[in-house]
Amino acid sequence: MVISLRKCLEFIRFGIIFLVLTYLLYRLFTVFGGLINPVDPYRSPKGYAVKAFQLESGKSDVELSMGERLRIYYWYGE
Repeated sequence: MVISLRKCLEFIRFGIIFLVLTYLLYRLFTVFGGLINPVDPYRSPKGYAVKAFQLESGKSDVELSMGERLRIYYWYGE
């Protein structure tokens, strides 16, 4: 079996070019993803925003049982 040095070098060159282009495409998607996503999705809203859900007076979030929390989740969709 004859191993051609030229074919080996072409294969290595193809592999290197493939890896470089794959990395560049990954970085390009990362940049576009950063441009599309908001900077901080959990920041406090500005203007006349109101809280969408408030618990009944006297109850805190930690006092609710798991069943009550699940019922509220399905009822309000939060």
